[in-house]
Amino acid sequence: MGSPLLRGVYVPLITPFASDGSVALDALERLSNEYVDAGVAGLVPLGTTGESPFLDAAEKQSVTDTVAAVCHERGVHLIVGAGTNSTRTTVAAVEALAHVKGTTAALVVVPYYVRPSQAGIVAHFKEVAARSPVPLVMYNIPARTGRLLEPAGLLELARTPNIIGVKQAPGSLDEGTLQVLAEAPDEFAVLSGDDYLFFPITVLGGTGGICASAHVCTERWVAMTECGLAGKVDEGRAHHDALLPVVAACFAEPNPAIFKAVLHAHGRIPTPDVRLPLMNGSPAAAQAALAAIDAASA
Repeated sequence: MGSPLLRGVYVPLITPFASDGSVALDALERLSNEYVDAGVAGLVPLGTTGESPFLDAAEKQSVTDTVAAVCHERGVHLIVGAGTNSTRTTVAAVEALAHVKGTTAALVVVPYYVRPSQAGIVAHFKEVAARSPVPLVMYNIPARTGRLLEPAGLLELARTPNIIGVKQAPGSLDEGTLQVLAEAPDEFAVLSGDDYLFFPITVLGGTGGICASAHVCTERWVAMTECGLAGKVDEGRAHHDALLPVVAACFAEPNPAIFKAVLHAHGRIPTPDVRLPLMNGSPAAAQAALAAIDAASA
């Protein structure tokens, strides 16, 4: 039995936009290096937080190439969002990662919108894993997909070659998640995908998480994770309690609007802009998030 490859804090990067609406690759590169400086274990471009449905193929490639170069140079993991609601197109997306130097894994979401059966979800991941040149991390987020990958199927897939972890975001610390934490193979990484549950999941056997809220207060997220992995519950809980208001404030409006608003306010990206049908964060929500971040950083 081995230990999980994936351990620590992974930031699902926003995609910054310039004033003309193009992808601000210089800002993306700068942010990527800042998060590595803060101690994250890896970066995740082209996830939900990166507004991947709104990027065209050329933009996706440029984002991937920019982040991949940083990860390769800095020696951290690169997990690239590649899932769709079609097995065939998902296979094509992961196969393309063979040409991206240093890719650790592909993040592949449960197929959305089409609402497949549990057997269909399992068959989808097995087919993609068999065809993928890189390992897979499954993304289980029923609030966005309309389907929960249930524990029996998730545990079956946890024992499937070329599947190394799951970003688990069922919206609660439910019985199924506890079962997966208890029964998954030692080498399989259970990563929190619900930011407010990051510390409890780590204490209960998870190995960290893919955490949008780690765009801010990054060092504190890293410190909390290390406490959880080391069993330092009291010290970790202090970080958890301080970060909970940050999570609540940053998700007060649809992700990633508030993260972009605060990163812009901090001078780290050129605009706070998201692409339609998302709307930019409201001034009131942005101010509340900035206040929560200030309090957690004090």
